[in-house]
Amino acid sequence: MNESQQPENPASLIPGRIKELREILEISAAEMAGETGIPAEVYKRYESGELDIPISVLYNIAVRLGTDVTVLITGEEARMESAAVCRKGRGVQIERYPGYEFSSLAYNFRNRTMEPLLVFLDSSKPPAALVTHSGQEFNFVVEGRMKITVGKREHLLSEGDSIYFDAHLPHGQSAVDGHARFITIIQE
Repeated sequence: MNESQQPENPASLIPGRIKELREILEISAAEMAGETGIPAEVYKRYESGELDIPISVLYNIAVRLGTDVTVLITGEEARMESAAVCRKGRGVQIERYPGYEFSSLAYNFRNRTMEPLLVFLDSSKPPAALVTHSGQEFNFVVEGRMKITVGKREHLLSEGDSIYFDAHLPHGQSAVDGHARFITIIQE
């Protein structure tokens, strides 16, 4: 497969979906920024694809657009109401930025109140900036070792370790010595 035939990264389609829905609903970019609490210039950079959109921001945008975050991520409505099975390797995969990829494990469940993700970290890439969002977060290390910063403290976690924290605090994860995989459950 040559470079022109490579499938597009699903994350690169998200800004276009947001813009299209916003325009269909006749909401200006300035209104959207104000109503979601995002500085107008940052919002423009999210919608243009210049900046990666944090998952918590995607939730806020989805609420304002009156849709499920699955629509923004996949372009399709979530379908399941009582249970949604996600088979190994079948989650919707998104590369948020180099060295941080996640697979949404419950993307097909409607009206979910938690977001379980399987995250892959690569220590050869620079770590992402710390983020904050509403709610709480749980991380469980499946493979490798990772450093997680929560507020002003750093925690070194190994396979089988977990951490639960207030997501209002600035936080971020990075792999130690190669790569790490962890499950995160975000409750907004």
